[in-house]
Amino acid sequence: MLPLAKVGVALLLGLIVLVVVESQTRFLRRLYVDAVLDGRHHFLSCDQLPTEAEVREIVNRHQPVIERIERVNPGRIYVIIDTLCCPGKADLLIMYPSHADRAEIEKIINAPTFFGVPHRLRNI
Repeated sequence: MLPLAKVGVALLLGLIVLVVVESQTRFLRRLYVDAVLDGRHHFLSCDQLPTEAEVREIVNRHQPVIERIERVNPGRIYVIIDTLCCPGKADLLIMYPSHADRAEIEKIINAPTFFGVPHRLRNI
């Protein structure tokens, strides 16, 4: 096999491995959302999300925590139950204006979910 062909085969195999690893871990997408967009995403499918009713019940039960998050930057942080992407299912969307706000919000939540509800953080 020619040296150039070996390089091509190696590159193709590397690309295949990268695609398989990315499809399983979403590492590159997570890195992009975190480092470039200054956000966080759970990357769950609609089937993996809790029902809208479950999310509403948890949010209502933990309203003081929601209010604490909103007080990080009053009038500029929004906590929304998002049902648009997956009718009948929901997650929590938290929008904020700065990285410092995100850091404070993450300290308050201090878990991969909001009391079991998947959440997304979006810098607006």
